[in-house]
Order: sequence, then C-alpha cells, then structure tokens
Amino acid sequence: VSPGCRGAQGRFAYKLLHDLFANYSSALRPVEDTDRALNVTLQVSLAQIIDMDERNQVLTSYLWVRQTWLDAHLTWDKDGYGGIDSIRIPSSYVWRPDIILYNNADEHFGGSMETNVVLRSDGQIMWDSPAITKSSCKVDVSYFPFDGQQCRLTFGSWTYNGNQIDLHNQLDTGDLTDFVENVEWEVLGMPATRNVITYGCCSEPYPDVTYTLLLRRRASFYIFNLLLPCIMVSFLAPLGFYLPADSGEKVSLGVTVLLALTVFQLLVAESMPPSESVPLIGKYYIATMTMITASTALTIFIMNVHHCGPGARPVPPWARRLILHHMARLCCVYEVGESCKSPQRALGGQAGVGDARGPAESPGEGQVGTEVGGCPWDHCLCHHDALLRNVGYIAGCFRRHRANQRRTGEWKKVARVMDRFFMWVFFLMVFLMSVLVLGNAA
Repeated sequence: VSPGCRGAQGRFAYKLLHDLFANYSSALRPVEDTDRALNVTLQVSLAQIIDMDERNQVLTSYLWVRQTWLDAHLTWDKDGYGGIDSIRIPSSYVWRPDIILYNNADEHFGGSMETNVVLRSDGQIMWDSPAITKSSCKVDVSYFPFDGQQCRLTFGSWTYNGNQIDLHNQLDTGDLTDFVENVEWEVLGMPATRNVITYGCCSEPYPDVTYTLLLRRRASFYIFNLLLPCIMVSFLAPLGFYLPADSGEKVSLGVTVLLALTVFQLLVAESMPPSESVPLIGKYYIATMTMITASTALTIFIMNVHHCGPGARPVPPWARRLILHHMARLCCVYEVGESCKSPQRALGGQAGVGDARGPAESPGEGQVGTEVGGCPWDHCLCHHDALLRNVGYIAGCFRRHRANQRRTGEWKKVARVMDRFFMWVFFLMVFLMSVLVLGNAA
C-alpha cells in the first residue's frame, strides 16, 4: 500500500469516527426497539490462579473476559469510508453492558480494565478486558490434603433484567488454552451454564452465566511436610513400651511425641477455615494424639507394676497363668537361657518348694538337732540354744529375702510382658490408622 493510500485510510478513519459519534450517547441501551432485549455473549478465559485462601474462602484468579453485542447506532457502509471494516476505539466511547462478578469478594471493587473495543461495520462490538478477580468460594476441607474444590464464577448484569439484556455463554466451557499451571492446584475443567433467576426484590428474570472451576489439590507438598512426619512420629510412640523401665525415659518419650504432634496440629489449624468440618489429616492427628495419651497412661501404670517393692502382694494365680504363661509365650518374653519355643517351668510348683525350704538351705539344715555334718550331738557346739537361734534367724532372713526377690522378679516380668504386648497392639493401631487415612483419601 502506498503512503498516499495510508494517508487516505487515516482521513477516512477520522471522518468515520466523527460521523459515528456526532449524535451518539453511551448512556442509553443501543437498540432500535426498546421493547426488545439486547443479546450479549460472554466468554471467559482462565489465565492463572493467583491464590486460594482456604481460611477466608477467597479465590484470586486472573481472567480474560470477552463480551460481544450489537450496537444498532454504530453501523456504516464500509465502501463509503475507503473499505474500513473495523476500528478500535476506547471502550468509554460506547455503551457497555454492566456485566459484573456477582460473587465478588474484593474489598476494593475495581471491575475490568479500560481497554479498547473492536467496532465492526455491522455494529458488532467485541470487548476483551483482563481482570484480576477475588471471588468467594465455599471450601470443603473434609479430605484435606487430598481434597478437590468447586469454585463458581457467576457473571450477570447488575441493573438490566432479562427483558433488556439477554446474556448467553459463547461456549459450554471456559477457555483454558492460555492457562498457566499452578503449583498447588490442578484444573480439571471449567464448565459454563446459563441460569435465569427471579430474585425476591424484583419480578423480572435475571439471566447469568456461571463458570464452575473444578480444582484438585496437588498433595505432594502436604504429604512430605505434614503427613509423613506425623506417621513417622506416630510409630515412635509404641517404642516407648520397648524402652527399659529402669532408663527413666519412657514417659518423657510419650510426652515429647505428643508435643510434636501438637505442633503439626497447630500448623494445619492455622491454614484451615474455622468450620465444623474437620479435615482428614486433622482427624488423623487427633486419633494419634489420643492413642499416644493412652499409651503414656498405660506406661505410667506398667512402671508402677515394675517398681513393686518387697512389700507387694504375690502375683495372683490368674495373672500368673494368663500373663506369665500364655502372653509371655505369645510375645516371646523369656528369661536368660530360655526361648519362646522351649517349654517353661511350672511356675507354681517350684515356687512353692522354694518358699517352703529356701533355695540356699542345704539338706542338712533341717537335721541340726540330730547330726550336723556327721557330728554327734554330744561332741559339737550346735546344741547351744543361742547359736541355734542365731543360725535360724539368719536362715529365715535369707529365705524371706529370696522370696521377696522372687516376688519382685515376677512383677517385673509381668510389667515386661505387658510392655511387649501393648507395643504390638499400638503398632497395629498406628498401621491401621495410616491405612484408613490413605484409603479415605483414595
């Protein structure tokens, strides 16, 4: 095209702009018949998800909004203006539909950016405007961090009813062609639906177009930073039963694990909305903390059994049969020189014999009156009453000391068997809770 032709095109454009807006008003709806509705077509493209604030239930997104309508007062014959078919003018020059986001949650409401519109010779106006919107979104955190959200973006006219502006969606879904992937959320789709609603304030229908943004959370970050540490810390709690009672650290381990889980619970609570719906990971934390509290209480009880002194009562027969015989075999708790596969001694028979005679009592101790080591009665000093009383007192003390040691050893073995039994029980509980959490997430 020669420079002269380009200059002519510019003169025709100025003349066209002057002729079009000489008697034009952007305040009135551009229709020939005021009783007919003006068709407005809406299309929304999602460019980026900027932020999802779960606590305040606000979605911040970057959208490209395209609105198309027909202005009956802005038509021209392109042959009379040098073949100009379209011009681009500021959007403030023409009438624009007051399409807004109904569920807007921005405290500083700004609307769309003031961009140019494309005006064609047949009166069709296309207005593309980018907008950063903050929309309210009902967040359901029941399955956090394996949750999905449905955020709705509802667009409609604020003052024109359906008899004045008939709003339609151009496509059945939002445009995701230029969407920038989000590190936290995966977009599964953006279906669009047209609704006609009659509100309580007015009798006229009000059409709107609702885009439902289907989101699914990428859970890798939360698995490695919240879930896996909790699972590993939870498996430390049953090991408190395996810790020797004489170490003095059994209760400290349980309290430390409980405090660690409390910190993780606070981290989750800070990012979640204060609703009645408890997230899945929060339920797991609460169940694990309850289990650790119970294990700490059982540890205190078992330590009390372990430290039974010489004045404790003997182990009841039912406890000897159930704990020292059956449960000890089941949990493979055995003394030095025994194994869980070797037959155990009869606990009651030998204990009774030892209590009656004493383990350090020699066969000749009961025959002091007749003969001690082959010494006749009238040729040794054993018949003196004082010496006999002293020897009997020493032998009685020794027998009582051995009986107390045996009784204390039995209570310690009871505590050891209970420790081993509850360790496996709580290991099984932690495993089942972890499987249930992952199963519910799936």
